[in-house]
Amino acid sequence: MTIWTRISEALQALAGGESLTTVFDRLRTPPERSVAFTIAVIALSAKMAKADGRVTRDEVTAFRQVFLIDRGEEANAARVFNLARQDVAGFEDYAVRIRRMFAGERDTLCDLLEGLFHIALADGNYHPDEDAFLARVAELFGLQDAEFRAMRARFVSDAPPDPWSVLGVTSDMPMDEIRKVWRNMVRECHPDRMQARGVPQEAVKLAEKRLTDINRAWEEINEARGTGKHAGKHAD
Repeated sequence: MTIWTRISEALQALAGGESLTTVFDRLRTPPERSVAFTIAVIALSAKMAKADGRVTRDEVTAFRQVFLIDRGEEANAARVFNLARQDVAGFEDYAVRIRRMFAGERDTLCDLLEGLFHIALADGNYHPDEDAFLARVAELFGLQDAEFRAMRARFVSDAPPDPWSVLGVTSDMPMDEIRKVWRNMVRECHPDRMQARGVPQEAVKLAEKRLTDINRAWEEINEARGTGKHAGKHAD
């Protein structure tokens, strides 16, 4: 049974008048976490599409990169997307319920937000309304502003990525503390950990880019400290 078939089954209740927000509430327990994660990304993507007023072919392609959709399953994915676009509930209602669905699982919420960033940037144009949308979603997820800015620094190319922002650290932190942050971020990118969080196999590949960005930031910070640019009592 594919994830899309399981999603279709999860949505059968909608025929009886239930809303997507109710579906979110029913998917809070294993083993349907991957179904819940996928529905959450589709639903928020649909709301984000309304934020900038358009859905581009690039964004659709980006969604296919996050979730491998067989031709026979396209109708199930489209059904969720269209239901979310037509639902009278706002994205804030969705975000609150999604946070409740993944209560205490900050890393899963970060995985979800990363998927939304990937889709938003697919057409090469990061709309101000998309930025406001994602910032508000991050806030409703209970993520810290530093976490949102770190993710934004990796995806949005309106300025050269700041390695300190990418790791969510400051230039005055001791290197041993920065190293702990870096190691934890690398550890959370491991496929086994991501799948344990309920992230679908298709979405795990997003962590490859995240790992590249994290390691590059760590190398740049090491180089900066090593050349004396930020050297001092905190240097290795």
